[in-house]
Amino acid sequence: DMVFGNGSGGESIFNGKKFKDERAGLLKKHDKRGIVSMGNSGKNSNTSQFFITFKEASQCDGKHVVFGEVISGFDALDATEEAGTSSGEPKVQAKITDC
Repeated sequence: DMVFGNGSGGESIFNGKKFKDERAGLLKKHDKRGIVSMGNSGKNSNTSQFFITFKEASQCDGKHVVFGEVISGFDALDATEEAGTSSGEPKVQAKITDC
């Protein structure tokens, strides 16, 4: 993230203020690999954080707004997943630099 540099911060494009959940996105499911969804700290607390699922994540349904899906570049998603560890500290840094 651009605020703290550790993944815990983020500012929205709306003057840095948090914005409301979009109902249509809350109704969508985290039912497969490659779902792109807003990260948040609770209801109506969206900023600029997002995550991409590595597998089905039903625990996120109704809590995080789904707004996209990976349609190509799964090799990059595979490499990102490979960099993960059980402690949560990645083996190498992963950055999205071009999309």
